[in-house]
Amino acid sequence: MPKPRNNERLRRYWDKHARSYDRQMRFFDRTLFAESGTWVCSQANGDVLEVAIGTGLNLPLHPPGVRLTGIEWSPQMLAIARRRAHELSRTADLREADAQALPFPEASFDTVVCTLSLCAIPDDQRAIAEMSRMLKPGGRLLLLDHVPSSAWPLRALQRLIELVTVPFGGAHLLRRPLRHVQAAGLQIEQRDRLKLGVVERLAARKPARVP
Repeated sequence: MPKPRNNERLRRYWDKHARSYDRQMRFFDRTLFAESGTWVCSQANGDVLEVAIGTGLNLPLHPPGVRLTGIEWSPQMLAIARRRAHELSRTADLREADAQALPFPEASFDTVVCTLSLCAIPDDQRAIAEMSRMLKPGGRLLLLDHVPSSAWPLRALQRLIELVTVPFGGAHLLRRPLRHVQAAGLQIEQRDRLKLGVVERLAARKPARVP
């Protein structure tokens, strides 16, 4: 687990960038992610946990019938998410919490969603293990993130960009959530790679208990 001091440094980084985050994401939505957020959130059902909800950009994308809980470790980003939920008249339990140590009982949710955040969570493997722990048997994990490109020149460029993004904001471009999802024992139901393999969408299910 990353050192608390590093966690606090990264929390301050995201607090500082909270007000500009939506503007940055609008650019990436146009150029990379397109309708992928809708692809993820539209599949959520029942009791839903969104991990690292950020400024709440996914709030209007979740189906109206779900019971939504969201966690975020940046107080400034969480404040924007709460304001957005109020403006949308969206009922959601939004809490400050760490994705690496989720504050809920085991098997609390039917669906766990995480979009474009595992790249910046210090210990992404631990976070996925926590998401798996949150799922009820038969529940689904829905993920969206950027991953190493399938084209080597672009992958080399990602590696160079990481020389800046990792030390400054803890943002990794070469992580593969798929491996950690499989290691957690979840069954992959759907996997899509887009934009020269840079964008990956995953749907995985926690095995049901044997009677």
